[in-house]
Amino acid sequence: MRSTTAAQRAFFILLASVTLGFAAILWPFMGAIFWAVVLAIVFQPLNRRLRSRWPHRVNLTAAATLLICLVIAIFPLVLISISVVQETATIYARMASGQLDFGAYFQQIYAALPSWVGGILERLHLTTPDAIQEKLSTLATEAGKLIAGKAVALGSNTLGFAVSFCIMLYLLYFLLRDGQQLAHRIRDTLPLRRVHKEELTQKFATVIRATVKGNLAVAAAQGALGGVIFMILGIQGAVLWGVLMAFLSLLPAVGASLIWGPVSIYYLATGDITKGIVLTMYGVLVIGLVDNLLRPLLVGKDTKLPDYVVLISTLGGMSLFGLTGFVIGPAIAALFIACWDIYSQPGGQSRRDQETQK
Repeated sequence: MRSTTAAQRAFFILLASVTLGFAAILWPFMGAIFWAVVLAIVFQPLNRRLRSRWPHRVNLTAAATLLICLVIAIFPLVLISISVVQETATIYARMASGQLDFGAYFQQIYAALPSWVGGILERLHLTTPDAIQEKLSTLATEAGKLIAGKAVALGSNTLGFAVSFCIMLYLLYFLLRDGQQLAHRIRDTLPLRRVHKEELTQKFATVIRATVKGNLAVAAAQGALGGVIFMILGIQGAVLWGVLMAFLSLLPAVGASLIWGPVSIYYLATGDITKGIVLTMYGVLVIGLVDNLLRPLLVGKDTKLPDYVVLISTLGGMSLFGLTGFVIGPAIAALFIACWDIYSQPGGQSRRDQETQK
């Protein structure tokens, strides 16, 4: 009896050791592995549909799904990135030539501000144009150093990014081809009842699909709408600002307003009331409405999470894991609620388990 227990302990220690060692080996490419898993979950329904038409051509269906994924998700990002780089270079050239003078823009806003705001700026020693110009020059210098440092880091990590991208595509192909068998093996190893395993795995897949598709749909819609209004108003770099609004829209409720809000304030403060009112109304009623309507509909409805849980888990996930946190945060929140739902039922049974028994 003791020998059996000792053997089991030794085996579990060995299992934990090799698992931690394998995780340490994979850790440098964890981002590529994570996004390969996410894309495989998102595009698995399409892969199953293709496989139902060609059941004996597993490799072909996986390759076709991977190609569709590249066309839908990767190539548009490449084209948008090229446009953003071109517009960024144009704006930088205009700043270098003096055509864009943010110091002058700030002075125009300062002159139109109420007296109480002027008192706050006076405490910050921003009462004269020279002081404003000095502060802006210092800020621009620090920003330039930060951007230059990021550019050097990006250039040095280009090879690593290319390797991670290739690994992601390689893993994505095999996850599309063999993902169902791998999911079944992982499900069989979980020490839970079968109905609980199915509930948790289904919840995980549903949350991943809903979060990725919902948030990306909201980001694309808000970025496109913001870029269109900026283009109509004649604002330089409409594509660049639209992309920034799309990225910031991953932050629920306030994301895109961080871009169009200051621009509308500038128009109102400098006397261009028509453009200021148009941009403000458009931002609140159109861009903001997209977030208020689509995000609960596409994310909250499928995940069955309250809106406040989606908001808090998204913000918390992004603060801990960066950009990928908008997927990880809601997924952890949904699994947390599902696990406690299983635990809280009599005898550890979930509602679905009870309904099945009925």
